[in-house]
Amino acid sequence: MEYIRTDIPDIVLIKPRVFGDHRGFFMETFRQSEFDEICGHHEFVQDNHSGSPQGILRGLHYQVKNTQGKLVRVVAGEVFDVAVDIRQGSPTFGKWVGQVLSAENKHQLWVPGGFAHGYLVISEWAEFVYKTTDYYAPEWERSLLWNDPAIGIEWPMVKGQQPTLSEKDANAPVLAEAETFPAS
Repeated sequence: MEYIRTDIPDIVLIKPRVFGDHRGFFMETFRQSEFDEICGHHEFVQDNHSGSPQGILRGLHYQVKNTQGKLVRVVAGEVFDVAVDIRQGSPTFGKWVGQVLSAENKHQLWVPGGFAHGYLVISEWAEFVYKTTDYYAPEWERSLLWNDPAIGIEWPMVKGQQPTLSEKDANAPVLAEAETFPAS
Protein backbone atom coordinates (compact mmCIF):
# COMPACT_ATOMS: atom_id res chain seq x y z
CA MET A 1 0.00 0.00 0.00
CA GLU A 2 1.05 3.57 -0.59
CA TYR A 3 0.58 5.99 2.32
CA ILE A 4 0.36 9.68 1.41
CA ARG A 5 0.28 12.45 4.00
CA THR A 6 -2.21 15.17 3.10
CA ASP A 7 -1.99 18.93 3.70
CA ILE A 8 -2.86 18.05 7.31
CA PRO A 9 -0.06 15.51 7.96
CA ASP A 10 -2.06 13.47 10.52
CA ILE A 11 -4.62 12.65 7.80
CA VAL A 12 -3.26 9.91 5.56
CA LEU A 13 -4.54 8.81 2.15
CA ILE A 14 -3.97 5.09 1.62
CA LYS A 15 -3.81 3.66 -1.89
CA PRO A 16 -3.86 -0.14 -1.93
CA ARG A 17 -2.13 -2.18 -4.62
CA VAL A 18 -4.84 -3.84 -6.67
CA PHE A 19 -4.13 -7.05 -8.57
CA GLY A 20 -6.59 -7.93 -11.31
CA ASP A 21 -7.11 -10.44 -14.06
CA HIS A 22 -9.98 -12.16 -15.87
CA ARG A 23 -11.31 -13.40 -12.50
CA GLY A 24 -11.67 -9.94 -10.96
CA PHE A 25 -9.34 -8.29 -8.45
CA PHE A 26 -7.60 -8.80 -5.12
CA MET A 27 -6.26 -6.18 -2.72
CA GLU A 28 -5.09 -5.96 0.83
CA THR A 29 -7.12 -3.32 2.68
CA PHE A 30 -5.26 -3.33 5.99
CA ARG A 31 -1.87 -4.48 7.28
CA GLN A 32 -1.28 -3.69 10.95
CA SER A 33 2.54 -3.47 10.73
CA GLU A 34 2.51 -0.94 7.85
CA PHE A 35 -0.33 1.06 9.39
CA ASP A 36 1.51 1.24 12.75
CA GLU A 37 4.69 2.45 11.05
CA ILE A 38 2.97 5.30 9.18
CA CYS A 39 -0.09 6.19 11.27
CA GLY A 40 0.87 4.97 14.74
CA HIS A 41 -0.54 1.99 16.60
CA HIS A 42 -4.31 2.02 16.97
CA GLU A 43 -6.60 -0.80 17.98
CA PHE A 44 -9.79 -1.01 15.95
CA VAL A 45 -12.85 -2.12 17.94
CA GLN A 46 -15.85 -1.55 15.67
CA ASP A 47 -16.67 -1.80 11.95
CA ASN A 48 -19.53 0.24 10.45
CA HIS A 49 -21.26 0.17 7.06
CA SER A 50 -23.72 2.73 5.72
CA GLY A 51 -25.49 3.19 2.41
CA SER A 52 -26.96 6.43 1.09
CA PRO A 53 -28.34 7.90 -2.13
CA GLN A 54 -26.84 10.83 -4.03
CA GLY A 55 -26.88 14.19 -2.27
CA ILE A 56 -26.84 12.86 1.29
CA LEU A 57 -24.29 14.58 3.52
CA ARG A 58 -23.39 12.80 6.76
CA GLY A 59 -21.39 14.87 9.19
CA LEU A 60 -19.38 16.55 10.30
CA HIS A 61 -19.29 14.19 13.31
CA TYR A 62 -16.95 13.54 16.22
CA GLN A 63 -17.04 12.31 19.82
CA VAL A 64 -15.64 14.50 22.59
CA LYS A 65 -15.07 11.43 24.77
CA ASN A 66 -14.57 7.87 23.53
CA THR A 67 -12.81 9.71 20.70
CA GLN A 68 -12.77 7.71 17.49
CA GLY A 69 -10.07 7.42 14.89
CA LYS A 70 -11.59 6.19 11.62
CA LEU A 71 -10.15 4.23 8.71
CA VAL A 72 -12.69 4.85 5.95
CA ARG A 73 -13.35 3.56 2.43
CA VAL A 74 -16.12 3.20 -0.14
CA VAL A 75 -17.20 -0.20 -1.48
CA ALA A 76 -19.95 1.01 -3.85
CA GLY A 77 -20.24 4.38 -5.57
CA GLU A 78 -18.34 7.57 -4.76
CA VAL A 79 -18.19 10.13 -1.95
CA PHE A 80 -16.34 13.33 -1.14
CA ASP A 81 -14.83 12.62 2.27
CA VAL A 82 -13.80 15.47 4.61
CA ALA A 83 -11.87 15.81 7.87
CA VAL A 84 -11.63 19.08 9.84
CA ASP A 85 -8.96 19.62 12.50
CA ILE A 86 -10.70 20.66 15.74
CA ARG A 87 -7.71 20.25 18.07
CA GLN A 88 -7.13 23.58 19.82
CA GLY A 89 -3.51 24.64 19.56
CA SER A 90 -2.90 22.56 16.45
CA PRO A 91 -1.16 24.48 13.64
CA THR A 92 -3.94 23.23 11.33
CA PHE A 93 -6.88 23.99 13.68
CA GLY A 94 -9.97 24.81 11.60
CA LYS A 95 -8.38 23.55 8.38
CA TRP A 96 -9.90 20.77 6.29
CA VAL A 97 -8.84 18.03 3.90
CA GLY A 98 -11.14 16.47 1.31
CA GLN A 99 -10.65 13.38 -0.85
CA VAL A 100 -12.79 11.55 -3.37
CA LEU A 101 -13.14 7.94 -2.23
CA SER A 102 -14.79 5.46 -4.54
CA ALA A 103 -15.28 1.79 -5.24
CA GLU A 104 -13.30 2.40 -8.41
CA ASN A 105 -10.21 4.10 -6.94
CA LYS A 106 -10.31 1.94 -3.77
CA HIS A 107 -8.57 4.67 -1.74
CA GLN A 108 -8.89 4.83 2.03
CA LEU A 109 -8.47 7.72 4.44
CA TRP A 110 -7.10 7.57 7.99
CA VAL A 111 -8.80 10.20 10.17
CA PRO A 112 -7.38 10.15 13.72
CA GLY A 113 -9.22 11.35 16.81
CA GLY A 114 -9.44 15.12 17.16
CA PHE A 115 -11.07 15.65 13.77
CA ALA A 116 -14.66 16.20 12.71
CA HIS A 117 -15.50 13.87 9.81
CA GLY A 118 -18.17 13.71 7.16
CA TYR A 119 -18.92 12.85 3.56
CA LEU A 120 -21.18 13.79 0.67
CA VAL A 121 -22.51 11.07 -1.65
CA ILE A 122 -21.75 12.17 -5.22
CA SER A 123 -22.72 8.98 -7.08
CA GLU A 124 -26.32 7.72 -7.41
CA TRP A 125 -25.70 5.42 -4.43
CA ALA A 126 -22.71 4.81 -2.17
CA GLU A 127 -21.78 2.34 0.53
CA PHE A 128 -19.28 3.59 3.07
CA VAL A 129 -17.39 1.29 5.46
CA TYR A 130 -15.07 2.21 8.27
CA LYS A 131 -13.20 0.90 11.27
CA THR A 132 -13.17 2.88 14.51
CA THR A 133 -10.73 2.98 17.40
CA ASP A 134 -13.48 3.36 20.01
CA TYR A 135 -17.12 2.43 20.30
CA TYR A 136 -19.98 4.67 19.23
CA ALA A 137 -21.10 6.69 22.25
CA PRO A 138 -24.14 8.82 21.33
CA GLU A 139 -23.95 10.82 24.56
CA TRP A 140 -20.51 12.14 23.47
CA GLU A 141 -21.27 12.61 19.77
CA ARG A 142 -21.15 16.14 18.44
CA SER A 143 -21.62 17.72 15.01
CA LEU A 144 -19.98 20.67 13.33
CA LEU A 145 -21.90 22.69 10.74
CA TRP A 146 -21.06 21.34 7.29
CA ASN A 147 -20.98 24.76 5.61
CA ASP A 148 -19.36 26.93 8.30
CA PRO A 149 -17.91 29.84 6.26
CA ALA A 150 -14.98 30.13 8.69
CA ILE A 151 -13.87 26.64 7.60
CA GLY A 152 -14.82 27.03 3.93
CA ILE A 153 -15.14 23.42 2.81
CA GLU A 154 -15.45 23.25 -0.96
CA TRP A 155 -18.11 20.54 -1.24
CA PRO A 156 -18.70 19.33 -4.83
CA MET A 157 -22.44 19.99 -4.90
CA VAL A 158 -24.29 17.48 -7.04
CA LYS A 159 -26.23 19.26 -9.81
CA GLY A 160 -25.89 22.49 -7.80
CA GLN A 161 -28.34 21.16 -5.20
CA GLN A 162 -28.00 21.67 -1.47
CA PRO A 163 -27.30 18.37 0.30
CA THR A 164 -29.85 16.41 2.31
CA LEU A 165 -28.97 16.47 6.02
CA SER A 166 -30.25 15.00 9.25
CA GLU A 167 -31.91 17.50 11.57
CA LYS A 168 -28.94 17.21 13.94
CA ASP A 169 -26.44 18.01 11.19
CA ALA A 170 -28.54 20.89 9.78
CA ASN A 171 -28.61 22.50 13.23
CA ALA A 172 -24.99 21.85 14.21
CA PRO A 173 -22.93 24.74 15.60
CA VAL A 174 -20.19 26.55 13.71
CA LEU A 175 -16.59 25.93 14.81
CA ALA A 176 -16.45 29.10 16.94
CA GLU A 177 -19.37 27.76 19.05
CA ALA A 178 -18.61 24.04 18.94
CA GLU A 179 -17.13 21.87 21.64
CA THR A 180 -13.61 21.07 20.43
CA PHE A 181 -10.59 19.20 21.74
CA PRO A 182 -8.41 21.10 24.22
CA ALA A 183 -4.77 21.82 23.46
CA SER A 184 -2.52 19.01 24.63
